[in-house]
Amino acid sequence: MATGKKEKDTSTEEKILAAARIVFTKKGYAATKVRDIAAEADINLSLVNYYFRSKEKLFEVVMAEAVQKLVFEIAGVFNDEQLSVLEKVSKAVNYYIDLLLENPDFPLFLVNEIIGGEDMFSRAAQQHVLFKSHLFRQLFEMQKEGRLKVHPVHIMMNVIGMVVMPFLAKPLLERNELVKNEEFRALMNERRTLIPLWLKGMLG
Repeated sequence: MATGKKEKDTSTEEKILAAARIVFTKKGYAATKVRDIAAEADINLSLVNYYFRSKEKLFEVVMAEAVQKLVFEIAGVFNDEQLSVLEKVSKAVNYYIDLLLENPDFPLFLVNEIIGGEDMFSRAAQQHVLFKSHLFRQLFEMQKEGRLKVHPVHIMMNVIGMVVMPFLAKPLLERNELVKNEEFRALMNERRTLIPLWLKGMLG
């Protein structure tokens, strides 16, 4: 009996979290009400409060998941001193394309929160593994030695933009019938090879 109850509890919790991801992405943190999440999950409002106590607590759980996936799971690659800049970026590009193909709403979710002024993502990831990583130190060393002619932040902004921007632009591309879902996936898979090539050109 206890096992069955635990499974039921886990299922309900996951249902609430799935609904929260959808509603937070559509409305942002500030505009979301707990009852919106309950309605999306098709469960009683009191159950949401029972499992997560407050909207803020629920958002913290959703954001912690995002930070874990977007930041900390790739930390080992960014800090691997045996890998070159291109090798690190190639591995990171593959990781993020896989992640965003599975979770295409992630970019919009994070942009909504940053623009909305809550910026819980930045606070949660204040020990950001990218900007304090061995990868970033490599780029600054290349700049110091004259092998990199631009500020390292330009490199990182370009790489982030080349991976993330297509997912933000996808609805526009689809509305204008430029790509369908499978075509978009194929294009993103092509970028696994193209982005490191473009980066090589930037590095000179």
